[in-house]
Amino acid sequence: MKEQSSGSVPGLFTLVLHTHLPWLAHHGRWPVGEEWLYQSWSAAYLPLVRVLRTLASEGRRNLLTLGVTPVVAAQLDDPYCLDGMQHWLANWQLRAAQATTLSDIRPFGLHECAAAEQALEEFALLWRHGASPLLRELVAAETVELLGGPLAHPFQPLLAPRLRQFALHEGLADARARLAHTPTGIWAPECAYTPGLEAEYAAAGISHFMVDGPSLHGDTTLGRPVGDSDVIAFGRDLAVSYRVWSPKSGYPGHDAYRDFHTYDHRTGLKPSRVTGRNVSPEQKAPYDPQRADAAIDAHVADFVAVVRKRLQAESERIGRPAHVVAAFDTELFGHWWYEGPTWLARVLRALPAAGVRVGTLSDAIHAGYVGAPVELPPSSWGSGKDWRVWSGEQVADLVQLNSEVVETALGAVDKALTQTATPSGPTPRDRVADQILREALLTVSSDWPFMVSKDSAADYARYRAQLHAHATREIADALASGHRDTAVRLADGWNKADGLFGALDARRLPR
Repeated sequence: MKEQSSGSVPGLFTLVLHTHLPWLAHHGRWPVGEEWLYQSWSAAYLPLVRVLRTLASEGRRNLLTLGVTPVVAAQLDDPYCLDGMQHWLANWQLRAAQATTLSDIRPFGLHECAAAEQALEEFALLWRHGASPLLRELVAAETVELLGGPLAHPFQPLLAPRLRQFALHEGLADARARLAHTPTGIWAPECAYTPGLEAEYAAAGISHFMVDGPSLHGDTTLGRPVGDSDVIAFGRDLAVSYRVWSPKSGYPGHDAYRDFHTYDHRTGLKPSRVTGRNVSPEQKAPYDPQRADAAIDAHVADFVAVVRKRLQAESERIGRPAHVVAAFDTELFGHWWYEGPTWLARVLRALPAAGVRVGTLSDAIHAGYVGAPVELPPSSWGSGKDWRVWSGEQVADLVQLNSEVVETALGAVDKALTQTATPSGPTPRDRVADQILREALLTVSSDWPFMVSKDSAADYARYRAQLHAHATREIADALASGHRDTAVRLADGWNKADGLFGALDARRLPR
């Protein structure tokens, strides 16, 4: 798409991407499990890094605000996952080669072979030491602003304050250890907020966080300090964000784009285009890269026009330059919407060419895109913009489970640290207490109730929640009964599957 100069518009546009998956390593492969990780890695994370490195090489800075949750960072650095990803990419190449031998999908097979070969080469060259070196490079070059988050992505409003504070501080420490950089902003899991949370953010050194548009009563044109704090909430502009991705419409559903749901069962590849919303899988037309490319250009032009119009209208409405934030799950770009990374690359070039200033959330603060303080309601970015997805009747059993497990974990950790305390000198690190907290945090991951409420692999989600709850209780029970040697053995056993967050230290749990 050719860049065209246009008159500049007032204000600032910020793109925010939220990168998150639950802990999947060692917990099943298909249809839910590690396959989900490798699909997202190959289709979204590899292309996103490629796009950002390319744009950085053009001298472009402050392109977007990128949230990477600690649990995703852990998997993208984990040697087991790195090895699994290498095998997955090689298998993709083999399946693509098979497709070239099938007359009905041979052109598609050739297209996939080239994509798999590129991914394998990039992975071997750039990724074999994990994602952290790449993210560190992007942060250091000021290509992106990085957002952090609490360990294991808990739904914070429903979490006991001691564990909530621990998860946040440890999550920021995890980012610092990986990237030599401590984020000053976070993507609050599920954009969930409860009154008073801003005080905990301030205590952790957080200056800004994301909420959904309705949390700011629909007025997202400026960041807002929350209550009497200096912590600023930025809201997602739904009018702009839904242009790309909404429950009922958006670019990925265009008939020219690759269909996410239709498989060629001989190869496991997806050789069809959407064709139409009510077209059955067997009637889908073959994917046509040239047709898709033309649709990308049209949707880039449309999005640029939408952003320009929104900035002009909102700036006029509030009588000062406005700020527009579009926010999405990173996995949309490539995993769910195959053409998404190409659209991202083109739109991040086209916006400045059209007179739109692009910057990060930190840029917005430094440039003064901050309004009057606001009192935020209890909220999230889920259905109804409240807490129902994570606290509703459908997941009442998980809410109860989480409450019981957290109470058990906190009591067990207190007991464990008391047992190992010495009359003089520091308390030694206790890997039993560490693993109890690790399993408790995995139990309360917001992913499990979300998947149940949305009926998306609900059985897997319940299984995972119950599994980590069982691990927590099993270790805690052994400790409570005076069998520390058994507790050590159990903790070490569970750690083989759930050894993420190696620097997690129970001694830092608020007493």
